[in-house]
Amino acid sequence: MCELYVKADPILYESRSRSLRIRGVVTTLRLENQFWDILQEIAEVDDMTTNQLITKLYDEVMELRGEVVNFASFLRVSCTRYLAQREARVVPLAVVGRSTAQG
Repeated sequence: MCELYVKADPILYESRSRSLRIRGVVTTLRLENQFWDILQEIAEVDDMTTNQLITKLYDEVMELRGEVVNFASFLRVSCTRYLAQREARVVPLAVVGRSTAQG
């Protein structure tokens, strides 16, 4: 089981910084490449750019909580919650195959 984790492509856990404007202020976020990829996927699902998604998430968490102690960590947790939700919605292929197979 550990091979699943230790054989991950090092590019995935290499960090990358991006600058974006949130509420009129340019800020830099540093996340691992895999999290940037997941944020891009979420943004595409919602027909947004990654920067638009991040800005929207920031605005919404500020509205709800009034502060963001560690926004990068918030984004990482948001990504893992998205993946868990996406996984829960996946229908096993065997079930799909049975429902469409006529024989």
